[in-house]
Amino acid sequence: MAAIFFFSLPAHGHVNPTLPLVRELTSRGHRVLYYDVEAFREKIEAAGAQFVPIDAYMPPAPEDIDRRAGKDFASLIEMAADLTLSLNERVAQDVAEHHPACVVGDSVCIWGKLLARRHGLPFICSTTTFAFNDQSARLMKRQPGEVLRMLLGMPRMARKLRQLREHGHDAPDVISLIGNDTKTPTIVYTSRLFQPMSETFGDSYAFVGPSVMQRYPRRPHDRPLVYVSLGTVLNNAPDFYRSALQALSGMDCDAILSIGDAVDPAALGPVPGNVCIYPRVNQLEVLAGADVFLTHCGMNSVSESLLCGVPMVLFPQHGEENAVAIRCEQLGAGLRLKRPSASCIRSALEAVLGDDRYRRATQTVAEDFARCGGAAEAADFVEAHF
Repeated sequence: MAAIFFFSLPAHGHVNPTLPLVRELTSRGHRVLYYDVEAFREKIEAAGAQFVPIDAYMPPAPEDIDRRAGKDFASLIEMAADLTLSLNERVAQDVAEHHPACVVGDSVCIWGKLLARRHGLPFICSTTTFAFNDQSARLMKRQPGEVLRMLLGMPRMARKLRQLREHGHDAPDVISLIGNDTKTPTIVYTSRLFQPMSETFGDSYAFVGPSVMQRYPRRPHDRPLVYVSLGTVLNNAPDFYRSALQALSGMDCDAILSIGDAVDPAALGPVPGNVCIYPRVNQLEVLAGADVFLTHCGMNSVSESLLCGVPMVLFPQHGEENAVAIRCEQLGAGLRLKRPSASCIRSALEAVLGDDRYRRATQTVAEDFARCGGAAEAADFVEAHF
């Protein structure tokens, strides 16, 4: 059996989709060494992998990381370059000891690709968002602020690329780091139906469907249930939550708000009797009883909503999430929120709850997801590229 190195961005939305694949590979007898931060040790080890902590190698996080996450591309490149260089010696030792058959690296985890190149190892890309090529990348539609930050960050990125090359890494330009050529084996955790412009992606892409660790049966209930969450990263949004509470007050529904740890519920003002507020929830369990999901349009959240047959009100926070929102709109599975005001939130929720076409469209995608090969197909794909 083979040793396989896994590298992932240290974020729930990037680690979680890989865990069923890790579990499938380890159940087949492979040894998986998974490099990530201590916060993910428990769930990675539960999937059967050997956890390799990288906390000591991580560069210091910017003080305003919560505000910049997903929006400051130059900072991502700087962090990736610094982490690559700090991991050089450790990974070289592990390669000598374990002789890995391949490296599986997240599409945003640039250090995985660079370290695979350095050691001449087969590289398999793991894409927890949509697959992007020259055509589908146009859907990103970066906001003006994101574009400006990228332009201003070009000199910083150029310095980091030069530093990587000075240390023997194959890093000619940013595009070569963040993009894959058409021959790179790539696992995509969605279906060809949900993937925009799927006809432009060939056989080197395996669309294995959403990766979910546990499913819950649909729960019957007396009144519609509204679920509101902005995910686990850009969720410090007290003004948005106040607007949501105003919108939900007096609605003929029950509601659950998941607000994260950064916001004090007491600071949000009066909470209507039909609303429960939590710092975090078991999202799949909540979605099993929900009738509409007001979401930030992270790929995992949207995939889970679609799997559960729950239509959405779409409130993307940056370009990547905007691409997901566009695809949901195209397939009729969600309605975009015009503005985060109480009146707009209430109007959008009532529109989705009152129109069965959204639910039927969502169910069509859920049935398509069910036909995908999942973790077993992904593991077959990895094994085929040793």
